[in-house]
Amino acid sequence: MTAEYQVHGDVAVITLNNPPVNGLGLATRRGIVEGLDRAQADAAVKAIVITGAGGAFSGGADIKEFGTDKSLQEPNLHSVISAIEHCEKPVVAAIHTVCMGGGLELALGCHYRVAAPGCSVALPEVKLGLLPGAGGTQRLPRVVGVEAALNMIVSGEAVKSEFIGAVPGQKLFDKMAASPESLAEEALAFARSVADARPLPLVRNLPCKHPEGDAYFQFARNMVKGMARNFPAPAKCVDAVEAATKKKFAEGLATERELFINLMWTPESRALRHLFFAERAASKIPDVPSDTPKRDIKKVGVIGAGTMGGGISMNFLNAGIPVTILETKQEALDRGIATIQKNYEAQVKKGKLKEDKYQQRMALLSTTLSYDDLKDCDLIIEAVFEELGVKETVFKQLDKVAKPGAILASNTSTLDVDKIAAFTQRPQDVVGMHFFSPANVMRLLEVVRGKHTAKDVLATVMAIAKKIKKTAVVSGVCDGFIGNRMIERYSQQAGFLLDEGCTPSQVDKAIEKFGFAMGPFRMGDLAGNDIGWAIRKRRAVEQPDMKYSKTADLLCEKGRFGQKTGKGWYDYAPRKRDAIPSQEVLDMIEQHRKDAGIAPRKVSDEEIVQRLVYSLVNEGAKILEEGIASKSGDIDMVYLTGYGFPIHRGGPMHYASEVGLFNVVQAMQRFARNPLDDARAWQPAPLLAQLAAEGKAFA
Repeated sequence: MTAEYQVHGDVAVITLNNPPVNGLGLATRRGIVEGLDRAQADAAVKAIVITGAGGAFSGGADIKEFGTDKSLQEPNLHSVISAIEHCEKPVVAAIHTVCMGGGLELALGCHYRVAAPGCSVALPEVKLGLLPGAGGTQRLPRVVGVEAALNMIVSGEAVKSEFIGAVPGQKLFDKMAASPESLAEEALAFARSVADARPLPLVRNLPCKHPEGDAYFQFARNMVKGMARNFPAPAKCVDAVEAATKKKFAEGLATERELFINLMWTPESRALRHLFFAERAASKIPDVPSDTPKRDIKKVGVIGAGTMGGGISMNFLNAGIPVTILETKQEALDRGIATIQKNYEAQVKKGKLKEDKYQQRMALLSTTLSYDDLKDCDLIIEAVFEELGVKETVFKQLDKVAKPGAILASNTSTLDVDKIAAFTQRPQDVVGMHFFSPANVMRLLEVVRGKHTAKDVLATVMAIAKKIKKTAVVSGVCDGFIGNRMIERYSQQAGFLLDEGCTPSQVDKAIEKFGFAMGPFRMGDLAGNDIGWAIRKRRAVEQPDMKYSKTADLLCEKGRFGQKTGKGWYDYAPRKRDAIPSQEVLDMIEQHRKDAGIAPRKVSDEEIVQRLVYSLVNEGAKILEEGIASKSGDIDMVYLTGYGFPIHRGGPMHYASEVGLFNVVQAMQRFARNPLDDARAWQPAPLLAQLAAEGKAFA
């Protein structure tokens, strides 16, 4: 049963019971209407209470029904709310814990609302590129005021029930319960107190005006335009709320519905809905059941107090997990601890962290120069120099001192985790945990599964990732894993574009206009161009037929490693990060073209974007084929959370499906005919070619 019916004396109680958040799926909607019918047919019942079982009143639409016929079948949510409004007996919503989206719209359709303190109240549809579609934009302004309602709808952020309940004149809650525990009894008592009250109050009949009218809504549009330039939904939210103030309720409802349906078809909403599902699916590993036992992680060791080691440590300190940092020299430890303190003190200064919390976190941190002090750690993460010989030394030491069952993780960004695991006698306990810099800020964590990595190790690392607020994506073992393997093809194309006539700023501006947070050359300067140089040197030995532009090597030979040296593809003023086009670099590129006998040509922004993005897509398809990633959504999550791919595009694989894989392959065939490009790089991956031929998309 997804909606249970019980009678308590003269009050019927309909309890939504569709775990985990009592989503309003078809069976639940039918259960509500059936409960209303039973209550109306029972002469002994004088009033009705609707509430939710477990940890929510209702979180809104049932995500399992998104995009399916069930979401459209009657009774839809509009019909359920209409049935409540037309009920001849008073219907009281007993709201607790979570009341969001369709759940709040359901409550707004009830005649009365009693709320428990601590309840999160929200209309978060804008985060899916939508607006509330079951009357939320029309009813909420009538009970909390136009400005408060518009702020909630446009931001999608939750507000606590006690905050709303304390606002004078609000009509959202008719009563605030004393506590969550007393809500049920207080709701029953309230229902009995209004059992005979007539006429039954309806939110739709309340007035809805803003004293400044058009001027206020123009101001709101200007604010929204500046905040959400790539997303149409916030501006449409303003339109819908304005309709509530200017039209009759039924007309406003029709306007809301039309706007909702139009938004459903926008690529931005499709991208956000894809992101919503992909993020949840990323935590699911096909052959690792959700009930796989997990190892206890009560203490963490981190090897290396540099930028990465310090950032990694902060994640665990923030989650209340003790950390021991190991370094080879005291000076290195002192520098690392000072950086952690500086980061926390900056948060305190900005008011983002309270002083007592800062002190609590620092109290969880200890340091050592001896591997023996890591013997009690449950998880040990190595964050040392990216060189296999250095990793070998570390893991052989860990194998000697770590307790049985301890998880040994490498923060490697490209190296073979299976080779690293082979340095130990316990390869089943070894896993890759590739954090992204700055590790205390970036959401992405690539979890690299070796061929011997135990399932409970994977399950534990995925759980701990959630605890430290990371988006974890599982990758198989290959050079560069998912993200860096793909970005190498992207960087390769960026170099060819310089050879053919582009400047670094032209390439960066084109891809940033597309929506990337940062173009490839600004990204190289931020990460350090010497890192890519080292990879290319390794490639020259391992894959001598790999083709690159020589411009990046020429840049590094000049010592232009990026922001850390004050000069890279761009020049940088001391202590500033503003990228200033460099005449020295432009001259270097021009001389390189002359030496190579290349006549520069004008390259369009469209070609720049297609070559950069489609290079990611093709390599992503190979990664899927090889089983390095289990689903295309995982690849999108890597790029959305770790590489600055525009959220409104939904990730490279989703974007390619939106463009049409047939069109992607056609463009790749054009690029393959370019003599200055690498034709092999544009050979479509078999999976991509097959899907394009069949008219299909990435799943």
